[in-house]
Amino acid sequence: MLAMDDAITVSRNLAGMPNMDPIELARCAKAALERVCSGANLDPASRYYSAEFVDHVNDLEFSGLDGAEQSIALYKQALSNLQIRVHEQLVEGNRVTSRFTVSGSCRGRHVRFGGITISRFEAGLIVEDWSMIDTLSMARQLGLWRTLWLAVKQRRAIAIARAAARSGS
Repeated sequence: MLAMDDAITVSRNLAGMPNMDPIELARCAKAALERVCSGANLDPASRYYSAEFVDHVNDLEFSGLDGAEQSIALYKQALSNLQIRVHEQLVEGNRVTSRFTVSGSCRGRHVRFGGITISRFEAGLIVEDWSMIDTLSMARQLGLWRTLWLAVKQRRAIAIARAAARSGS
């Protein structure tokens, strides 16, 4: 949560950045994670993300709104009943850091693990995300065979996404 003292401190760091209210940036970053990245499709990605969006997730990179959809599809493919819940946020200038948990099920096993995303804003939209997800915790909860099955499935999906990105550029 963003306390009032945090907003006052943050607002001093926003000099020269018109229309960049720290509370609104935090709300936007939270909604993007909980309403779009969760795969819930409660809002279109374009409501929060720029057309020039770049998504860095662990060692993967996705570009544009199509890239955002590809990134989301990987999570939805890995976990059914996917949910993302933001627990804490810090705002500094045009960046919002969000600490969250991801939960869902994979082949009958429920998992819950953490992550952190740093979102960079321009003109009120997210133009870049850097995310680190605790995949080791997920793997421990899934066990060896589910993790191996998921790794093969994700590797295929990533190869297809990369091939599609190369053919589209």
